[in-house]
Amino acid sequence: MCTLLGDTAPTAQEWADQGLDKYGVIAVLKESGNGKVAEAAQVEKVSHETATKMLGELGTIAQVGPSLGSFSVSAAILEGLCDEYSVELNQKEAKMDTDPHFWMPLTLPEDSYIQLMAQKNVEASVSKEHYRRMKVFSERFQESNANSTSKLGLFGAVDVGKDACWWDYGLLKLYSKNSLLLLDNENPESKLLRKFLGITEGPQSGTFAPSDVMYQHSYAFDCNIANGSLKDSVLSHVTACEINAEGAIIVNCVAPKITAGKGAIVYNIIGDKEIIAEAGQVMVAVSNEDGAATEIRSRMDLDGGKVWKDVVEGNPCSFEEVRNNNMNANISKVDLKRRELYTILTEKIFQTTK
Repeated sequence: MCTLLGDTAPTAQEWADQGLDKYGVIAVLKESGNGKVAEAAQVEKVSHETATKMLGELGTIAQVGPSLGSFSVSAAILEGLCDEYSVELNQKEAKMDTDPHFWMPLTLPEDSYIQLMAQKNVEASVSKEHYRRMKVFSERFQESNANSTSKLGLFGAVDVGKDACWWDYGLLKLYSKNSLLLLDNENPESKLLRKFLGITEGPQSGTFAPSDVMYQHSYAFDCNIANGSLKDSVLSHVTACEINAEGAIIVNCVAPKITAGKGAIVYNIIGDKEIIAEAGQVMVAVSNEDGAATEIRSRMDLDGGKVWKDVVEGNPCSFEEVRNNNMNANISKVDLKRRELYTILTEKIFQTTK
């Protein structure tokens, strides 16, 4: 699924204005006239120049739009992929992702695919071997379905429309924007987002017993807060004796006291020490399976992609190292341990204040 932007391929300026270099992009090729749905191709986070060069080998680009990361498959291709990867499925050892391992090698030229995978630190020999495996699969699959009456091609775009609502949380700025969208009473999308999330009431204002928290146009979902002030903020699953926040987002945190300035994001920090997040600061705790947590910091004005390999904001490691260190973590175990710590620390901070 994607949102196709206009009836023609975007210019370099439109590509930049729409931020297409930050998304996986679906490019629809000009119809072949054979009665089938127009074929499409997928590329990941590339400039207009790079995309044009890569896709130009396939044909004329008719339309382009960001991928929404949602797809459906026919029974035939699902069965084909299950057969192709039956060994990996039975051994349950290999790990593959749909975009880089299925859709991209199925739809891109070989050189373009190898170039894109090199950006993911995948050696050319590995990419070439996988590409050729998928090429053989594609030829075999299309040959076996050559007599099908279906109008489906190999890979096509499902356009949800450029005016459809979709809320991306994959980039830091969009996570902030779309979380705080809940507070924007003037934006019709806010009402739709609340309905989608099952939120039946608008932002709270005033004080509500038994706490002494002053709400000023804010949400606090499943929170346990004794005192403080919340203004234009969104909180979820937070416990503290006192919180003072303005224009902030705080999620899954426990602390005796939390102070968060405008634009700050505090996420998954569970402990018995005070949390202070300055305006625009991002503070996140990354936990492992035994419950040990590493605090990672960033800023709203810091482009994580540009400093991906750098150690910034006094962090113990780079964002890339954080990803690599936790790539194979058992998320279920991490979540279970985090829940246990949340309960323990909640009891501790309120006992301390008695």
